[in-house]
Amino acid sequence: MKVSVKFSPEALKDLDEIYGYIANVLKSPDAADNTVNKILDKTDLLSDNPEIGTQLFFENDLFSGYRYMVSDNYLAFYRISADSVFVDRVIYGKRDYMKILFK
Repeated sequence: MKVSVKFSPEALKDLDEIYGYIANVLKSPDAADNTVNKILDKTDLLSDNPEIGTQLFFENDLFSGYRYMVSDNYLAFYRISADSVFVDRVIYGKRDYMKILFK
């Protein structure tokens, strides 16, 4: 059964910031389009298989409630409910994503 994939306002802002940084700071609008489209293509896979992503655990091996998918240098963090997947954040992989997710 397919589930719907929903993006939080923060995740949408993350995608806008990713696009803006690559397009404006790195001066590569084509790369910005490609990067954001790859992330969206990856998260589209969740509608058919919500558990495809890796579970995210705290240091004490407790499950955080999040899963994540990797798309190049970015991580899309999401939660699964009965009929939906909620993408909460899309974060550059070298950032302290645990601190960002759980602040």
